[in-house]
Amino acid sequence: MRIVVTGKTGQVVQALRAAGETAGAELVCIGRPEIDLSQPLTLEAPIRALRPDVIVSVAAYTAVDKAEDEAQLAQVVNGDAPGALARIAAERNIPILHLSTDYVFPGDKAGVYVETDATGPLNVYGRTKLSGEQQVARATANHVILRTSWVYAPYGRNFVTTMLGLADTLDEVRVVADQQGCPTYAPEIANALLVVARRVVDDGSPELRGVFHLTGQGETSWASFAEAIFAGSVARGGKAVTVHPIASADYPAAARRPTNSRMSGEKLSKIYDLRLNPWHLSLDDCLTRLIGLPRG
Repeated sequence: MRIVVTGKTGQVVQALRAAGETAGAELVCIGRPEIDLSQPLTLEAPIRALRPDVIVSVAAYTAVDKAEDEAQLAQVVNGDAPGALARIAAERNIPILHLSTDYVFPGDKAGVYVETDATGPLNVYGRTKLSGEQQVARATANHVILRTSWVYAPYGRNFVTTMLGLADTLDEVRVVADQQGCPTYAPEIANALLVVARRVVDDGSPELRGVFHLTGQGETSWASFAEAIFAGSVARGGKAVTVHPIASADYPAAARRPTNSRMSGEKLSKIYDLRLNPWHLSLDDCLTRLIGLPRG
């Protein structure tokens, strides 16, 4: 199975490279200079030449706050480029997997979000990612849209590596406590993408297509997530850092964030028999890769 993946350096792409080697899949990751998502017309020739069995659309414009000032660029990269990829997939009669985000929701629901809940993004990033979902779905029925959230990995820049970096110079940090979500581990996202890709290549069943939520099990706040990171670091010989919970209003940002980013993974579990690990177990693996095993 040949999988063409958009992107070369992101957290999920790096995880896909590693997972693809062990899964026996032929992964071809394309990015600049082969393609430029800000120029969707550059996508067709490389993909036609590669003749993939499935396309995995991962690369995106992810600078959430900066997107408020670069809405047109974010729209092309997050909305129009996935649409172009989906049209290419439709012409070749192959499936496309598209990675999306919890930011398509407004965050005002009391419970966890399911795939059929109404969307309502609060910021430009969320609106452009929703546009990508819509364009993919319009272009081909042979699609799987996977919404994920709070992605982290033992490489790249993410919340875990940022917190550990702050511990080098700070004894106390202020972290938002009124946003709830499901931390999701990039290596597990990669493994799930490979499982889904194999299934949709081998099985044309309509129930395997559509929108799914792909998140770690359990929920937490950013502040509690930070506390767990520092606790895991201390267990590995790191420095103790005190977390001071604050409100979102006390941490001004250009883009509004949803208060509730919790998403249910029950549909993915039922249809694909896929369930990611509880987030605290995945965090433990991440910290072991970054720092080492706990002492004692």
